[in-house]
Amino acid sequence: MSGAGGGGEPAAEIGIFGGTGMYDPGALEDAREVAVETPYGSPSDSVTVGVMSGRRVAFMPRHGRGHSIPPHMINFRANVWALKKLGVSRIIAPSAVGSLREEAAPGHFAVPSQFLDFTRSRKGSFSEEGSVVHISVADPFCPQLRAAVAEEAGRMGLDVHPDCTYVCIEGPRFSTKAESRFFRSTGADVIGMTLVPECQLAREAQICYASVATVTDYDVWAERPVTAKDVVQTLSRNAERTRGLLASLVGRIPAERGCACEAALSEAKL
Repeated sequence: MSGAGGGGEPAAEIGIFGGTGMYDPGALEDAREVAVETPYGSPSDSVTVGVMSGRRVAFMPRHGRGHSIPPHMINFRANVWALKKLGVSRIIAPSAVGSLREEAAPGHFAVPSQFLDFTRSRKGSFSEEGSVVHISVADPFCPQLRAAVAEEAGRMGLDVHPDCTYVCIEGPRFSTKAESRFFRSTGADVIGMTLVPECQLAREAQICYASVATVTDYDVWAERPVTAKDVVQTLSRNAERTRGLLASLVGRIPAERGCACEAALSEAKL
């Protein structure tokens, strides 16, 4: 897997997957669009590469511009591979989630530390026949990057929940009340449709990964129907805060990686 953007130097060091409601990179200086070919097919969209807070950043809208790709049809392997090919070694992943906890209110931010996978049809590994790897996802997110997200959100005075368990469902439908009550009974905190396999593919690609999720609603356990309109309205109200958090965070991520993510494959082969 290549780590450079066409020449010898990486095109970008930090990648951002824009989630629901975030289809453009915002304040990227010297921005240019790059079409990246991958062995896994087409990514969700072209990648916008530019400078944010003094760092080289690559931005891709996870659902495509205009939200044209549903969560269960996202080509996660192509998306992660495309950023890796451009030289990205850290990924920040904004997304929208529902809350399974009263205290995680709409408009708050959640930083997952664990996940429960209830997806069914997604390709969750770059492994092909003859080259099998068994990565560890005991702690599925980069501790250094996750701590940076939580600390920066707190420093900015945002309502942030820094140690959340994320339930990932197949989508694109929302949960039934029975499902929602079951997910809540597991002790999980938030629920969404895109974290898996994105985070585990990043680990397999030896890229640091952290999610910053906007809580858009209480899931239907709370007897409050969830609609796409409600989700979009909350995301719209939170959009500027999310962009501000990303811009501030990018500038504060340590230049050197102080984690084991870059060696994820060292003990993954039998």
